[in-house]
Amino acid sequence: MPVPEAPSTVPSSPALVRFEGVYKTYDERNWVVDNLDLDIRQGEFLSLLGPSGSGKTTTLMMLAGFDAPERGRILMDGNDISTLPAYKRDMGVVFQSYALFPHMSVAENVAFPLNLRKVPTAESKARVKEALALARLEGFEDRNPSQLSGGQQQRVALARALVYRPRMLLMDEPLGALDKALREHMQLELKAIHKQLGITFVYVTHDQDEAMTMSDRVAVFNEGKIAQIDCPQAIYNRPSTRFVANFLGETNMLEGVVLSVSGGQAQIRLSEDSSIHQAGCTDPELAAGSMAALAIRPENLRLAAPGEAAVQACVIDSVFHGAHCKLRLNMAKGSELSMTYNPGNLGRAAPMPGEMLSLALPGSQAMILR
Repeated sequence: MPVPEAPSTVPSSPALVRFEGVYKTYDERNWVVDNLDLDIRQGEFLSLLGPSGSGKTTTLMMLAGFDAPERGRILMDGNDISTLPAYKRDMGVVFQSYALFPHMSVAENVAFPLNLRKVPTAESKARVKEALALARLEGFEDRNPSQLSGGQQQRVALARALVYRPRMLLMDEPLGALDKALREHMQLELKAIHKQLGITFVYVTHDQDEAMTMSDRVAVFNEGKIAQIDCPQAIYNRPSTRFVANFLGETNMLEGVVLSVSGGQAQIRLSEDSSIHQAGCTDPELAAGSMAALAIRPENLRLAAPGEAAVQACVIDSVFHGAHCKLRLNMAKGSELSMTYNPGNLGRAAPMPGEMLSLALPGSQAMILR
């Protein structure tokens, strides 16, 4: 596998960590991480989100010092740490497996990193107490991991990673083994701990809701590259590619031909019914005459007002989800749409299978993607 030329030197920036042109392969044929440039800001909660094999965990392992890049550099405070051993990087790490020592008590597990650093006993006890309080584990000091629930074990692993006050906390799907209710509860707790400590959190997950709930920014990985990085609201509402739009929640994609592109907006004529619609566009390579898709979330579809530009679709079925209902619809040429609505706000009786609906596609809530 040919190795690319080394990247040019980039001037230092206020970013705490910077990946510069980083590559990683395990089989000498395929890049698991492919020319990665990434700045991690001081004090932010950054989630690395993507499907299995997208490169997010490998990126975290290189940041932690458990793996090294084939090419490129990882900088911290402007210093190259690409080959620095993990124990010298001042980073706490929490894994999905927790990796607790079964023969040690909770307090002994938490104190372990301090013992390695030969922290004096009195200071070690004070720090352990502080870390256990932060993780809400007071009173559990003498228990063994086998006596704890999954959520409690996760808290012990978190306390152990934070006890020596690292500059960064790295987490590799730490909530993956928990049930849904506990996982959602721990998401809020992690967010609160991040706010309290003010240190940088880097969090790997394949769960879109998890990333959206906790993060200041989300980096969406695909095939070793970052497809988009931004705040959760921008990633969700203004995806830059079809992959991002489809990976983060459900998205309707209506194919068509681009008529014009100007000022961050584009016009598209839909193949389905030749109707013309305008929506946002951030792709610099999108041009008039090219094929593209109008992407719109199910919750942004609505019933069209009289005289408003609309598409026609037939209701296939309706599914009740408690707080909302979801319609599945077919357009004349077979394109399928999904629409989410709140029954109390619909302003009419619930649509029934076989009914034809006129649907508006609000351009302010849609994107045109290649």
